[in-house]
Amino acid sequence: MTQLKLTRREQEVLRLIFKEMTTMQIAEELGIKVSTVETHRRNLFRKAGVRSSIGLVKEALRQGF
Repeated sequence: MTQLKLTRREQEVLRLIFKEMTTMQIAEELGIKVSTVETHRRNLFRKAGVRSSIGLVKEALRQGF
């Protein structure tokens, strides 16, 4: 797996996923639409090569996030 290259917003979404926030809570926290959070989450999964939030967290931790 190559090093994750994340946008600033993807890093913010990842940080909130680490805090176990729901998609709705993340949207409210960042002042964006739920659909936008879902897009960021899909992009994170794709970049990390995973299919779940647990896989995303595991990969992010493995890479030192």
